[in-house]
Amino acid sequence: MTSQPSTRSHIETTELLVRLYVFLNQYLDRCINEAAHQSYPEAELKKHLEETRARLSGILAINSVVKNKVEQECDRIMALGASCLKGGGKTTDVELLKAEQAMLRNKTIALSDLLAVFRAV
Repeated sequence: MTSQPSTRSHIETTELLVRLYVFLNQYLDRCINEAAHQSYPEAELKKHLEETRARLSGILAINSVVKNKVEQECDRIMALGASCLKGGGKTTDVELLKAEQAMLRNKTIALSDLLAVFRAV
């Protein structure tokens, strides 16, 4: 007999994915927006990001393909942000950064809608 995941586990997973994408977007925001950089302490953001990644990694361990995709995406975004901060915001970095932010916003919107459906069940 196989056990079915509970609605609660779907909600928790979706909430964590939304949280992760919000934090990643905030990280990228800090790279190009000085006001965002000043208003949200980097240490606090990184702490929340690491905690969320760790919790999500544990949940996603049941599906290595998805887990690897999420980890690669996080690593790519963190590297892009670090490169942008180091390079002083070169045009190509800023363009890549804005493209990543657009993808993160789309994922966040889709997951937020899914989360609303899960919560309504």
